[in-house]
Amino acid sequence: MLRFFKINDPFRLLGILVLLLIYSGFYYLVLGAPITQPELIWMLVGERLADGFHMYTDVIDDTGPLSVGVYWILHEIFGRSFFVYKMLAFLIAIFQITYINTLFIQYKSFDENTYIPAAVMLVLFHLSFDMLVLSPALMGGTFLVLALGQLFAQTVLQKEGSDSVLLAGVFGGIAACFHFPLIIFLPFLVVSGIAISGFTFRQFLLSLVGYFLPLSLCALYYFWIDALPEFVFEYIFASRVVDVYPHVTILALIGIFALPLLLAVIGYFVGVWFKVITVNQQKQRQLLFVYVIFAVLSILITNRRTPYQFVIIIPSLTYFITQIFVYVTQRKALLVFTFLLFVGVPLSGYLWLGLTKQSGLLDQYQLKVEQKHQISKGKKVLVLGKDTAYYWESQPATPYLNYKLSDRILKDFDDLSDMAGVYQQFLLEKPELVIDQEGTFPALLERIPQLGDMYHVQGVGIYVLK
Repeated sequence: MLRFFKINDPFRLLGILVLLLIYSGFYYLVLGAPITQPELIWMLVGERLADGFHMYTDVIDDTGPLSVGVYWILHEIFGRSFFVYKMLAFLIAIFQITYINTLFIQYKSFDENTYIPAAVMLVLFHLSFDMLVLSPALMGGTFLVLALGQLFAQTVLQKEGSDSVLLAGVFGGIAACFHFPLIIFLPFLVVSGIAISGFTFRQFLLSLVGYFLPLSLCALYYFWIDALPEFVFEYIFASRVVDVYPHVTILALIGIFALPLLLAVIGYFVGVWFKVITVNQQKQRQLLFVYVIFAVLSILITNRRTPYQFVIIIPSLTYFITQIFVYVTQRKALLVFTFLLFVGVPLSGYLWLGLTKQSGLLDQYQLKVEQKHQISKGKKVLVLGKDTAYYWESQPATPYLNYKLSDRILKDFDDLSDMAGVYQQFLLEKPELVIDQEGTFPALLERIPQLGDMYHVQGVGIYVLK
């Protein structure tokens, strides 16, 4: 297999597509990879915007403004179609794989021009079944990859022009508008630009202008629709303060990423000890080493503990792991590393999915539709809790989609303005069913007696519109 990808032939990308179908097919056809709760939330956000509502005022959630724009367009065209979401995620992954491999060839990152980086990156995308979902991290990470390409151009060619510097900043700012934790690219841009790329003061300022341009345009839009405070609070601050959604345990994340991280460390030392590289290649190595450090730091400010958050570290892991297959010449060692990569890495993801599905540990992450959820079918629903499966065949009502962020409003009983806003939202949208898993609604009915006249109790935590 390794020989096939060593040849510098663009048709090797057909082999990448075949491997993509094989690895992904095992996840979905054999193991039955589930739809996750965040995926449904993203789809519901797009649905709310397609119905004419505004993000952060009429939809309380912390999804990035450009991400919700994508979900909105997809819902307008395709409606609720998880197949379309998966296909678009696959296309984005293929673009990233092709772009990174082309980048390494164009700027002579290795002595040989091969498609081994593409094969390595494809395998890394199958570390977990949710790496290939249309997440804000995947979409934002695409622009980080584009920014990385501009930094490669600046570093390798030592350009005095301003185009690559400006574009690196713009792409980094766009990435932050898709997924806020990617704002960590700003200090990365500063460190790498000054210490590695040798930015002049003028280039440094230009990169900062480019970086803040997309963020400023987003802020300007929400200022225009009188939603700037909500944008700042819900997107920038609240989601970093509110408790993390522990969808996946830390131990599980360690188990999934232990092998690829080990291979990357080995690849790093192989490149340092066994290969004399050019000055440009040394700068590229430094750039990607600093990149992976900041990428890991960005994960620390995410509010959903999931494997897909790690998708942004894949380009750096690809570079370091590729060094093993380019610089190691011993046949037996190459066979061992090839087996570890092409079999061991995806196998760790397969085992994690299979074991967690059987043990029930995935219940906090997957969308598990059961008989009890049929009560909401075809109705306008408000769910106050973690079980979003009630939205599966229903329509979300009122802005309170993210229950953790909504708590600051729904439980702020002493704020008459918030209580008046809640009552107006209920009058406007009149959810036919309220599923209260957190015990919030009884206190709300007591604080707003008019709501008590609108709803009656049908069961434990179930309130129906009269």
